[in-house]
Amino acid sequence: MKDLLDKGAVLQRDKETYAIAPHVPAGLITSDQLRKLADVADKYNVSAIKITAAQRIALVGLKEDDIDSVWNDLGMKPGAAIGLCVRSIKTCPGTTFCKRGFRDSVKMGLALDDRYHGMNLPNKLKIGVSGCPNSCSDNHTRDIGLMGMPKGWTIFAGGKGGTMPRLGNRLIMNVPDDKVLEMVDKIVKVYAENASGKERLGAYIDRVGLDEFKSILNLDSFLQ
Repeated sequence: MKDLLDKGAVLQRDKETYAIAPHVPAGLITSDQLRKLADVADKYNVSAIKITAAQRIALVGLKEDDIDSVWNDLGMKPGAAIGLCVRSIKTCPGTTFCKRGFRDSVKMGLALDDRYHGMNLPNKLKIGVSGCPNSCSDNHTRDIGLMGMPKGWTIFAGGKGGTMPRLGNRLIMNVPDDKVLEMVDKIVKVYAENASGKERLGAYIDRVGLDEFKSILNLDSFLQ
């Protein structure tokens, strides 16, 4: 089973077939990759092609014996859809494409993806990067959320969905572009070193208190 998980294969409801979701940084995919996905879906007779909430395209209903061949045909890497790690960096179009964007969320999302995707942590961790307050990448309900504003980034921490959803705490406003990665590094490091067991980031913040968490981060050093 671990070998299948390493290959990004998730057992489906029928207990016989699997789904895979190639990694698509920032949700940007090429026409060649789309053609490959369609060709592979036809070749292996998948039961569904599903656009996921993590901005990936999943092929559903694969036979176990075909999984290696599917990945070889695709020439793409698995997305981190399971396990105790950084799962996804959800990214909106930002100033690259959207008329409402204040910040370059695509560039920031790609930088975060390159830095964190698949990183092992005490529990799963999701990141949302939105280029404006419309928050199309759900930054308020991600473990770490970035929201673009005219004067910089507003950063949130501790959000999540699930049966007991939690809005992220607003940590700091107007963080300049060149300080964001350092700020996220600090959040991830504090969480990785101090979480109790499989505690999510929001649960860790609730346990130690928001003021203490902010104090550990030394937020003033990230402002212009």
